[in-house]
Amino acid sequence: MSEERRRELGESDAPVEHQLKESFDKTIGEGAERLHRTGRNILVTGVFGGFEVGLGIMAYLAVMPETGNHLLAGLAFSFGLIALLLAHSELFTENFLMPVAALVAKEGSAAQLAKLWGGTLVANLAGGWIFVWIIMQAFPQWSTAASESAHHYIGAPFSVQTIALAVLGGSTITLMSRMQQGTGNDVARIVATIIGGFLLAGLQLFHSILDSLLIFAAIHSGADITYGQWLGWFGYTLLFNVLGGLSLVTLLRLVRTKELIQKRRREAPEDPDAPHNA
Repeated sequence: MSEERRRELGESDAPVEHQLKESFDKTIGEGAERLHRTGRNILVTGVFGGFEVGLGIMAYLAVMPETGNHLLAGLAFSFGLIALLLAHSELFTENFLMPVAALVAKEGSAAQLAKLWGGTLVANLAGGWIFVWIIMQAFPQWSTAASESAHHYIGAPFSVQTIALAVLGGSTITLMSRMQQGTGNDVARIVATIIGGFLLAGLQLFHSILDSLLIFAAIHSGADITYGQWLGWFGYTLLFNVLGGLSLVTLLRLVRTKELIQKRRREAPEDPDAPHNA
């Protein structure tokens, strides 16, 4: 290898690639913007996020009875995530990378992260609950498909397998968000979204929001499922979604950009709630 090429690549892990720096700045900037949103904006974008994931549920339930194929139904579900992407709405599990990175870089506070997570989660569930009620009134013939899909999750015993499915659900949606954020090409972002939707719904990974809407659809259609059963499933699924997204994607990304984060922290204002220019 030539000396010039060696200098370009760097002899240690100290030099940071230009593309990595651009991606880091974009991640921190978008994460800080989310952390500094008002409560009203968080709730509104979260409700719309629930509506758009509901579109994916509608597509899933349309395809599943006709084909009996979870992979094809998962591909159809990705339409809802595409709508979420293009409409710039918010899904709770999308907030495991960018806002956390901004928090670590002192571009926001823990209280702001808690407000973002809590508000988005509640708004996603409320918006989705309303939307799937409308779906089941419009298409009562999908009741069987909704019930069968919901029982797959509700009926699963708490085990290493279900923990792993929830961890993979959280890491998959976080990686999807990372891929979307890592490119400015709209086609590439849509492809990343289709991949994420296909893996989440097609492989029946445990996802706290997506699968909750399927369970709500079944409850609306009269299935023998209670909100208590949903809550018991939701609690551990949410926990391991968070752990999966933070440990398998976010933590590794933070380690990769450690020098940039340290520099950003040194330059950050003392008050994380103060206006920023990210």
